[in-house]
Amino acid sequence: MRTSPCTCTVLNTVSKTRPFEYLRLTSLGVIGALVKVDDTDVVNFLLSTEIIPLCLRTMEMGSELSKTVATFIVQKILLDDVGLAYICATAERFFAVSAVLGNMVQLLAEHPSVRLLKHIIRCYLRLSDNPRACEALRTCLPDLLRDATFSACLRDDVTTRRWLAQLLINVGPPLHGGGVGAANPLHGGVGASAALHAGANPLHGGSGREGAKRGV
Repeated sequence: MRTSPCTCTVLNTVSKTRPFEYLRLTSLGVIGALVKVDDTDVVNFLLSTEIIPLCLRTMEMGSELSKTVATFIVQKILLDDVGLAYICATAERFFAVSAVLGNMVQLLAEHPSVRLLKHIIRCYLRLSDNPRACEALRTCLPDLLRDATFSACLRDDVTTRRWLAQLLINVGPPLHGGGVGAANPLHGGVGASAALHAGANPLHGGSGREGAKRGV
């Protein structure tokens, strides 16, 4: 199994023109089809590539549809035990993902999208299954998910409202009076911005991760 260099090249572009957006969606569709299989071997393979950082880039600057597909891919990787353990293994990886998710929540407060918000909340909920990540979320979970900002948006989406309620139960009340790295159990001395900096991407890994049975 291998990812075409063309796929990574397309996802690495920052152009927002329509032709590039079509190519971006096509490339994401290929990866999306892979993760739908719910196979740990597929997740292990994807973790050995640049797919996660490339998805995070798309989640930051793509169209709504591209962001939705990219977030879905990250969600499916997180739903596998291997993917969750990989993302939560270091503070740099966790904060790279949570920073992008947080920025997306801020944007959705101005331009709501139920479809995109659903995948974001599911990502947060899965992160809360990891004890250290759950503790970290007490500091960095966006307040917009704690208040009534998205109540109207999610009024007709029972499943997502249930996920959000469970997320807030898992995370508990927010911790105030400290930055993301202050007393955070996942902090390793590198902030989210550094974690996302090109050339030293902490989300790029090699093969050889321990296999694990899938857990949702």
